[in-house]
Amino acid sequence: MSKTAELGTAPVHKLLLTYALPAIIAMTASSLYNIVDSIYIGRGCGALAFGALTVAKPFMDICAAFGSLVGIGASSLLSIYLGEKDYERANRVLGNVIVLNIILSAIVMVVGLIWLDPILMSFGASEDTLGYAHEYMEIILFGNILTHIYFGLNAMLRAAGHPRFSMTATIVAVTINIILDPIFIFGFDMGVRGAALATVLSQAVAVVWQLTKFMDKSELVRFHRGIWRLNRHITRRSLAIGLSPFLYNIAHCFVVIIINNQLKAFGGDMAIASYGVINRMTFVFAMIVMGFNQGMQPVAGYNYGAKKYDRVLKSFYITSAYATGAMGVMFILGEFFPALVTRVFTADPVLVEQTIMPMRIICSTMLIIGFQMVTGNLFTSIGKAGRAIFLSLTRQVLYLIPLAILLPKVFADPLDGVWWSIPISDTLSAITAVIVLFSARHILNPIKQ
Repeated sequence: MSKTAELGTAPVHKLLLTYALPAIIAMTASSLYNIVDSIYIGRGCGALAFGALTVAKPFMDICAAFGSLVGIGASSLLSIYLGEKDYERANRVLGNVIVLNIILSAIVMVVGLIWLDPILMSFGASEDTLGYAHEYMEIILFGNILTHIYFGLNAMLRAAGHPRFSMTATIVAVTINIILDPIFIFGFDMGVRGAALATVLSQAVAVVWQLTKFMDKSELVRFHRGIWRLNRHITRRSLAIGLSPFLYNIAHCFVVIIINNQLKAFGGDMAIASYGVINRMTFVFAMIVMGFNQGMQPVAGYNYGAKKYDRVLKSFYITSAYATGAMGVMFILGEFFPALVTRVFTADPVLVEQTIMPMRIICSTMLIIGFQMVTGNLFTSIGKAGRAIFLSLTRQVLYLIPLAILLPKVFADPLDGVWWSIPISDTLSAITAVIVLFSARHILNPIKQ
């Protein structure tokens, strides 16, 4: 109980570092794993396999989005209940997370396996990359239940006051994954199937590790009889709050699908591979910002439930500053060292050359993305689903999808239009975030209104 009570009393800056640093370490480790995994596949299986992984990624993200629908929404609700000192409902949230994740992940697995090839083709797979993408996603889908439970329990651990334990679970998964990757890919000559199998097995071990904490009878939030039946109020609120990150992830997947198909039409498989390299780089820094967001979530949610609105705002300002700094590093790397970054993933000189210009274009607006991400997370953390959902959709649906379709018709080189649609939509979404934040000042600090 003392671990949760400190969320309303300890200095906000100290709390953010306490909760964010383990999350950042975990997210960075996860990002590094994705880089290592990509390097193994790119160098061990070839450029087409790397392109296939780029095609498969939005499908993986859609599967993960259903996990975030439950996990992030429930963890935000858990933080609010702990702030209100409603411990009975807090424990019911934990049980509902497990049950909902099992139901949703099973549905996603069955649907995905039945229509796997048509889905991958619609995501931009070609005849050359479909086989690789199918082999990879087939195993990922069979392990989908473990993936959902893994991400859901990690979110609950942070909200329950155990950021370091959550970090350790991620590091355990990443370490095992990195060890198993070369064994399965090269030692057993399993190729992309080996990479997928390593991912599933590593998450299985992490889930066992997470379960031990929630089985501890000394914990305030833990497994016990009576929490497993789905509660209509908790389910509805969890899904409503989680709808924002869910829709963001789904929209992002469709954006990747549209961009992949546009790149395929105007630049071919090599353009998709270039986008994959840039995505891998941006993923690292996006994970760092998400780590700060994960650290902010229990602080903002608890204090909003406790009606300590000044601490909510302070957590937002500090997190925004950190996020901007992280994305600033990415801006420098993308603008001044694009070839060096690309060579980390591939030795193909053609792919390196083709990636330099689009990386500079996409990274040109990185300094403003962090603020937009933190603003959306603020409304998710305090349970304001409507504003969170709107912000989650502005960049992807309102701006990026239309621009990715229209700009190739405007630019002399259609491929340039695809690349420029990304930074233009980032600028528009950041402006929208400022407007929404200003309009919500009565919610964020009602005492002064």
